[in-house]
Amino acid sequence: MNWRSYTHLSMSIDPGERPRIGISFYASITRARARVLESGRPYLVLESDEADVTVSTTGAAGPVSAEDLDIAREIFNAAARYLADCERLHAEHAQATDSAA
Repeated sequence: MNWRSYTHLSMSIDPGERPRIGISFYASITRARARVLESGRPYLVLESDEADVTVSTTGAAGPVSAEDLDIAREIFNAAARYLADCERLHAEHAQATDSAA
């Protein structure tokens, strides 16, 4: 099967509700980076050829809140789980390929 990378964007606008936007990257992320702006505001960016997603703190360059720390830890833990799953599945695939040869 020939797998291709793509980015999926969806938007939902319902009367009386806040709009909801979903962006899904399917192996098309070309870069992930984190920096701190000159103003002191940290941010995280996931980029692809089709879209960029930026995550930053809630304050307008104000102090980083306890809630900001909680979200940053959630992102870190989720990324660590994602890495572990990717490494495990890659190793399983490589082992199956080697066994078949």
